[in-house]
Amino acid sequence: MKLSIIVPCYNVAPYLERGLRSLSNQTLRDDFEIICIDDASTDDTLAILNMWAQRDLRVRVLKNKKNKGVAASRNRGLDMATGEYIGFMDPDDYVDSDFFERLVNTADAQKSQAACGQLCVIEVTGKKHKDPYR
Repeated sequence: MKLSIIVPCYNVAPYLERGLRSLSNQTLRDDFEIICIDDASTDDTLAILNMWAQRDLRVRVLKNKKNKGVAASRNRGLDMATGEYIGFMDPDDYVDSDFFERLVNTADAQKSQAACGQLCVIEVTGKKHKDPYR
């Protein structure tokens, strides 16, 4: 396995479809897994995650019995990850279809242990702000 993408989730039902769709459509294709950790959500988050796990075999769903917070959920995902590289995505984010392939290829080409992409914040109005530090 080349890449494990960890997605901690807590009450994010309205955002999950777009984020998971962006991960499912990655050009890296089948050489990655998506590990989603439901942190004891009280909305439809877990149901949506389970639906995605049935739809896409790369999606694995873990459920915390009680809310532990984002750091503990990420750490649980790390414990379950099998990828050579680890990627993180927040459930209310989405990525370009070639985002993780480009990061993996860059890390491989540079014989690097890490690669970083550029953040772009998109407001509800559609206005975009790129991270000036990357």
